[in-house]
Amino acid sequence: MKQHEFEQLHQGLWQTLEECLANPKQPLDKHFPQQYRQLCQHLAVAKSRLYTRSLINRLNNLVVECHHILYRHNTLSEQKWLWFLVYGFPQAIRSNLNFVVTAAVLFLLPLLILGIGCYTHSELIYSVINAETVASFEAMYDPQNRSIGRERDSEEDIAMFGHYIQNNIGIGFRTFASGIVFGLGSVFVLVFNGITIGSVAGYLTQAGYEATFYQFVVGHGAFELTAIVFCGAAGLKIGFSLLAPGRFTRLQALKIASRQAVVIVYGSALMLLIAAFIEAFWSSSQSLPLSVKYSFGAAWAVLLTLYFSFSGKRYEPR
Repeated sequence: MKQHEFEQLHQGLWQTLEECLANPKQPLDKHFPQQYRQLCQHLAVAKSRLYTRSLINRLNNLVVECHHILYRHNTLSEQKWLWFLVYGFPQAIRSNLNFVVTAAVLFLLPLLILGIGCYTHSELIYSVINAETVASFEAMYDPQNRSIGRERDSEEDIAMFGHYIQNNIGIGFRTFASGIVFGLGSVFVLVFNGITIGSVAGYLTQAGYEATFYQFVVGHGAFELTAIVFCGAAGLKIGFSLLAPGRFTRLQALKIASRQAVVIVYGSALMLLIAAFIEAFWSSSQSLPLSVKYSFGAAWAVLLTLYFSFSGKRYEPR
């Protein structure tokens, strides 16, 4: 069967399920479980017959959303926090990988370009950051400091924890919320943060502060930078739903997109909270060997990669 014939044959069922997703408060039809099983079969057929990627993505997203509705009262979801950590958050990242990759490129590309630029031409930093702020960064990462990042006494760690929470959550929320402007806001915030972080990293490296700078950021960087990218991906998803609502009104498309976007934002907020804790109580210490700090950061990077790649996969529809 050709793809257009396959689509014409089953279009009615797909539209019925999409309308159900657009109105989540509406009671489920008694035939919903059977319709869900048919949808899973349609996805398997589309993959086996090598139909277009757009059709497979549509059916896959529809299967995931229907799965959430159908099994929202099962044993795992009764423990909502466990469901969220084991399945909800990592699955939302995997099912929106296209937005995650786009956000990562928007963040990392300017970071690398400006990092290399400021490393090879240190004066470039002043085109991005004013001289006073540059001087404050130099003071923060001076190897003569008792603590890295900020000069402070140990009893101030709790206060700095609160500061980092406010700063990290603020950046994450702005990255996500600005996506409501058809995704342009998230694009701007991602690029801006990439430029700023890359410029500072490149400048401090060429200035000879690489030892203190990198041992400070390596511990919490995996959590903080990844969470910023995820918030950007959530913002891009919101923006895309407004740009290309498909068969829905923009409001309906926004509601559908928001369900997974909010899951991503909640998970990212948790990551930013963890990053703030590490930044306040671990990253600033100079009493630990560099090998320990770098091993700590690398271990978290590997664990996060494994978590988002595999956690909760056994619960996903086949």
